[in-house]
Amino acid sequence: MSAGVTATCGRGVWRHAGFLILALLAGAATVPGFAPFYLFPLPVVTLALLIALWRGARNRRQAALLGFSFGLGCFLAGVSWVYVSLHDFGAMPALLAGFVTLLFCVYLAFYPAATGWIYYSLGARSTPVTLMALPALWTLAEWLRGWLFTGFPWIALGYAQIPDSPLSGYAPLLGIYGASLATVASAGLIVTLWSHWKDEGIKAEGKPRLRLLALIVHRSSLIIVSVWLLGFALKQIEWTEPAGEPVTVSLLQGNIPQEMKWRNDKIHSTLDTYRNLAAASNSRLIILPETALPLFLHDVPRDFLESLAAHARRNRGDVLIGVPELSGARDYYNSVLSLGVAPTQTYRKSHLVPFGEFVPWKPVFGWFLEVTRIPLLDFARGAHTQQPLAIAGQLVAVNICYEDAFGAEIVRQLPQATLLVNVSNVAWFGRSLAPRQHLQISQARALETGRYMLRATNTGMTAIIDQHGKVRQAAPEFTTAAVTGVVQGFSGATPYVRWSDTPVVALSLLLLLAGGWLGLREAGKIRDLPKR
Repeated sequence: MSAGVTATCGRGVWRHAGFLILALLAGAATVPGFAPFYLFPLPVVTLALLIALWRGARNRRQAALLGFSFGLGCFLAGVSWVYVSLHDFGAMPALLAGFVTLLFCVYLAFYPAATGWIYYSLGARSTPVTLMALPALWTLAEWLRGWLFTGFPWIALGYAQIPDSPLSGYAPLLGIYGASLATVASAGLIVTLWSHWKDEGIKAEGKPRLRLLALIVHRSSLIIVSVWLLGFALKQIEWTEPAGEPVTVSLLQGNIPQEMKWRNDKIHSTLDTYRNLAAASNSRLIILPETALPLFLHDVPRDFLESLAAHARRNRGDVLIGVPELSGARDYYNSVLSLGVAPTQTYRKSHLVPFGEFVPWKPVFGWFLEVTRIPLLDFARGAHTQQPLAIAGQLVAVNICYEDAFGAEIVRQLPQATLLVNVSNVAWFGRSLAPRQHLQISQARALETGRYMLRATNTGMTAIIDQHGKVRQAAPEFTTAAVTGVVQGFSGATPYVRWSDTPVVALSLLLLLAGGWLGLREAGKIRDLPKR
């Protein structure tokens, strides 16, 4: 008897391990759904597989481990470029950089782990829980990940639907988390439909045509079609309208290698690169990348700034320059400065990158300063709310690098702004997925706000993105280039601009409460309300 029990337990352990490996692989397979591959149906399929594994879990612990494995696979495949910045350019020892990257991905994996734990607790096999509570749980977990500990909203599921999927139509309405909600709901509906086909289908043995007909007319299939058709219909709405005359723009990509960027003997060649790129442009608005000038503003040669300003005035426009700016004796900012026809204006980066632009909780993480060689690792924060820059006949909402990953922060300068501008230096991440993933994030911000997004980067991806999130023009990565085109300013406000993340969070909470209550009642854990 004991031998049989042991054999059964052994098979159970191996079966459980196999499911964890399957979840890990499904998480990794989710990543091609995002840029640069843009296989937007793929995350729906891989998440449906995770949901099926959750529904087959034996207990909450197993469900949490399945969610953790899925998350670990997804983040190890999707954001392991953190290692490149720490080791290749930050000079952190390889083993330590690998351990820190793994630890970071482990932290991120706890969000789907918690989702699985709660989902199982509410009743994973319950249809209301799967179709209402689970999409809400996943969405709330992504939203929480987007602000807790300063936030890391990278590769939220909704981004995979940008810009071509019908589900991208939810972005101007509910933001990127609205697209995530629709994605998870679609996956849950697929699993429900499969369960109907497998376990609850009409009793028509030997009549496959009748079974197929039952599958087609089942309410789950009709809801899936409705969710995607509604998204497609929302994509047809023009939420904003053209404002003012079109403006010519040039986005400069200096292609300065990160390992050369801050070397004193390369400063003059860097300045010459950008001077020459700007001089070759006749556009009304010229934009240089983040920290394009590797000097504090007060150290930049006056004749260089005067030449850029004079050229901008000849074009009857302005130039935006990314440059570190010292203020007072100690504080320095990651800034963007305007020069030209309009009065000089400045934007200072507010949302800083932890361990890249500042070190949080120094009593705990002070050691990080000793094991890396990252320049300017103690930036001060710009003001929480800043006004758009009035330049080149437009009102320009500037954001710097990582800031455009936070849609709720971008809308602070709207609806006043007519154009969005992102300046970045993702050379820190080398030839990884990061630059193209960042481009997709910018596409989402354009779609959410109904405005052009102009991206000027050091090494890529420099691009003009229209109000529908489509890339109109782009420079190849790791080339010295200028992207020049004509863009249109837009006015008005999408629902997301008006209300930010509030509606999607409120909707998720309502779905969670309703789905959870129905699931618990279905399981007999709570009773109907007494009749009066």
